Amino acid sequence: MAVTSPERRVWWNEPVERVEMIWIAVALLWGLFMFFFMIAWHFIGGQNLSTEAYRVVPSVYQNKVDEFAQKYQVGDESGTPIVRPPAGVDIYLLGRLWQWWPVLQLEKGQSYRLHLSSADWQHGFSLQPTNINIQVHPGYEHVIVLTPTEAGEFGIICNEFCGIGHHTMTGKIIVVDSKAEAK
Repeated sequence: MAVTSPERRVWWNEPVERVEMIWIAVALLWGLFMFFFMIAWHFIGGQNLSTEAYRVVPSVYQNKVDEFAQKYQVGDESGTPIVRPPAGVDIYLLGRLWQWWPVLQLEKGQSYRLHLSSADWQHGFSLQPTNINIQVHPGYEHVIVLTPTEAGEFGIICNEFCGIGHHTMTGKIIVVDSKAEAK
């Protein structure tokens, strides 16, 4: 049973309190501010990833990655090559069931063009603990300019479900400080 009968009251005809109107206005203004700031941040934000991407045949991309790994391999980690390319070159990383291949060893403070693609399914490239997160699709080659700012080991995880071995799909980027090594 209602407090007042529906014949006598209609909710949209009721007066709105002044405090409620202030909250509605604040929420509306904040929503508009956030909407327009997201658009502005796309242009003024320094964290935006490159939008450079190309169509590629997965087997051709896989051959590029194999050649890259053979050319710059400096070691091996559990059957996966460790690759140390010179600063400034294009570097290649391949997502496939269920690994990121090869392990990259990069120099701190040097820029690289990182090429990403998948050989089989959609994968997620998430570089931990940084905030780089990309969906990687077979048939597309994404290019990111990457400049490591601190030395250490950075894990790569797949954050798009890619099958039964998804939870084991990891990779690694090792960043070395060549100035510290020289001392």
